[in-house]
Amino acid sequence: MIRHDLIWAALDKIAEDKGLSPSGLARLAQLDPTTFNRSKRNTNAGKPRWPSTESIAKVLSAANVTFREFSELMDGNGAGRVPVIGFAQAGSRGFFDDAGYPVGGAWEDITFPALHDPTAYGLRIAGDSMSPVFRDGDLIIVSPASNIRPRDRVVVKTREGEVMAKELVRRGAMGIDLKSLNPDYEDRYIAAQDLDWIARILWCSQ
Repeated sequence: MIRHDLIWAALDKIAEDKGLSPSGLARLAQLDPTTFNRSKRNTNAGKPRWPSTESIAKVLSAANVTFREFSELMDGNGAGRVPVIGFAQAGSRGFFDDAGYPVGGAWEDITFPALHDPTAYGLRIAGDSMSPVFRDGDLIIVSPASNIRPRDRVVVKTREGEVMAKELVRRGAMGIDLKSLNPDYEDRYIAAQDLDWIARILWCSQ
C-alpha cells in the first residue's frame, strides 16, 4: 500500500544517500527549495500533503534512482547501508580482512534497496578494462559470503594486490580459471597460493 509517510521516508533516504538536506534534494531536482520541507508535509489543518508525481520524477532523474529502487525504498524492502569504495582502492591494504570482508573506516556508505546480505559491499568501476559488461563509473555490489559457481561474475584479489572482475570458468584445489569480460584483455589462471580472495558479483548499476 502506498502511504504518505513512506513516500516521504523514501525521499529522505535519497537525500541522505546524496548527503543532502530535503532542501538540498529539492535544489538538485531544480525545484523550489522548500518543496520537501517537513513543515510542508501536512496542511495547517493536519491533512497529509503528498509530493506531486512531477516532483518525484524530477528527483529520481536528478539523483539517478530508478522507480523500482524508489518503490523498494518506499516499501522498506531490505533497504540498508552498504559500504562502497573505488575499484582502484580495493587493491590497497587496510580495506579488507583476510577473508575479503570490508574493514576500516575509509568506506563510503550508501543506501541500497532490497539487499538481504549484510556482508555485501560496493565497488565503483574505473577504466575500461571490464567493458562492455562493466563500464567506467558503474557500481557493482559484491558478496563475499555467497556461494560461487562456474559462469558467475566475480571480483578476485591476488596476494600481490591486483584486483579484477572476471567470469569464473573453473575453481579447483590448485587454482581458478577466469574469463575476461573485455575481449581486449587475456583470460587468467591464478594459482591457489597466489589468490587472496574471490567474491561473487550480485548486481550492477547498469
